[in-house]
Amino acid sequence: MTNGFKELGLSEAALKAVDALKYTDPTPVQEQAIPTILDGRDVCAAAATGTGKTAAFLLPTMSKLAKSKRGCGPRMLVVTPTRELAQQIGDVCFTISRHTKHFQCTVYGGTKYGPQISKLKRGVDILIATPGRLNDLRERGVVNLRDIDVLVIDEADRMLDMGFWPSMESIIAETPSTRQTLLFSATLDKKVLRSVAPILNNPATVEIAHHGETAKSVDQFIMPIEHRKKQDLLQAVLDEKGFDRVIVFTRTKNRAEECMEQLRDADYAAESIHSDKSQFKRRRALENFAKGKTNILVATDVLARGIDVPSVSYVVNYDLPDMAEDYVHRIGRTGRAGEVGYAISFVSRESRNGLKDIERLIDREIPMMDLESYDLDPTLLSAKSKKAKKKPARARDIERARDFKQNGGKSASADRPFKGIPRPARKGAKADDQRRGESGGHRKKEGSQRFNRDFEPKDARRAGRSERSESRVRRAPGTGEGWKGTRGKKNAYGFDIEGGRNGARSGHGERSFAAERPNRNRRSEHGFDGRGKASKKRPEAVEASVDGGFYSKVAKKGRR
Repeated sequence: MTNGFKELGLSEAALKAVDALKYTDPTPVQEQAIPTILDGRDVCAAAATGTGKTAAFLLPTMSKLAKSKRGCGPRMLVVTPTRELAQQIGDVCFTISRHTKHFQCTVYGGTKYGPQISKLKRGVDILIATPGRLNDLRERGVVNLRDIDVLVIDEADRMLDMGFWPSMESIIAETPSTRQTLLFSATLDKKVLRSVAPILNNPATVEIAHHGETAKSVDQFIMPIEHRKKQDLLQAVLDEKGFDRVIVFTRTKNRAEECMEQLRDADYAAESIHSDKSQFKRRRALENFAKGKTNILVATDVLARGIDVPSVSYVVNYDLPDMAEDYVHRIGRTGRAGEVGYAISFVSRESRNGLKDIERLIDREIPMMDLESYDLDPTLLSAKSKKAKKKPARARDIERARDFKQNGGKSASADRPFKGIPRPARKGAKADDQRRGESGGHRKKEGSQRFNRDFEPKDARRAGRSERSESRVRRAPGTGEGWKGTRGKKNAYGFDIEGGRNGARSGHGERSFAAERPNRNRRSEHGFDGRGKASKKRPEAVEASVDGGFYSKVAKKGRR
């Protein structure tokens, strides 16, 4: 151990723990955060993954943390969003506690309550928990947070993304207001700062990594590939680049399981981790991967922040993540603690927009990696050239027919004058010309008119409409012009209308137009009903030729 950690002010027990953890020099986040935490100030720190954030808050807090009495505690609470991250913090905390003599307990979902409850009842100094299991234990009355001296919220940005912040607010409300609050995150954006501002008291800010910044020890590459060929490309990458300690990230749980099974069929030692796996299987897969029993680990984003395995060769993004920020955490699984690694991302035509979001976040263009054993197609990521849209068939027919008419019924091809014009257009044009010749240019209202009207010049159609509209305007009421003028005009039924418009009486005392309106409920005096049809009059009664006889009665009965 160098003098770097000694100069930070850690206790002797903590310095022995540094030797046990095999740390040599403090990282930038450790160098800035440890003295501030030892001073008792609240800290809001942001650093890239793999820079030693866990030790940055465990070493100083456990250097000065008081021990709880039997059956009491905890004195320190660490809340983290995922089970794997809780296990990782618990392992580091256990190593340090062997020298500082603190009792620690790690609780998370997917495990039995009994051992956790019994350990809490005996008393602990440090409690590491996920929000869900911590709330369950609080409801059971097992956890007492009134004695908390230090509260640590790890991966605060992830906590917000996963929707745990409402649960965190209830947990924080139960802790004393005099506590020391330490907040560690991969990024500190406005959303995170706005949410955590009420729980911090004049915090010191330690920002080593800015938003979207990736570790400098990780080289990044892309490989364009069709979606259905990703599995073949993955096996080619493993054969050419090696398959010792490789993490493959997929977007969905089903994809992770399918990828793992196909790798096993190809005789690769692979295991998968996703949220559908039990906690026992997830932990066993991590242990096998750390010990080298498993070479390839296929996982979803649930593991993007929850694994700290040294000497990971490289990371493969089988699918690009839904959120560009998760890309930074994925590739942070390699190149940790000063080591060098690289990340390869498979990019299909459908995920080009996701690649643009990632490059915009990290503010750099990711180069392409070539393989000797597999031919890649860079044109998959180029935008398709937009073809000129064809005109609708109706528009083309109109244009051709218009050219046909302008040429006097002749097209450019003399042997086929109607070439390119649909048959309805041909018939319509011929019939229209015949009607014009027979009626002196007057167009009859037949079926072909609707088609041929489309071929009329637009200016001519507008002129016709304007003439008709002007004629309607000249029909002023009461002037005898048009159907609204009623003096000396006949109504729709052929009878004279002598009254004025709207019931106004003329100077000669005649009845109004409203009085001349036929009644639909009874027959008019002129023999027309309300629908403008002539009413059927009964024939006159025909008297029987025999006076007062039988035939006269029959004739009257028939008229009823």
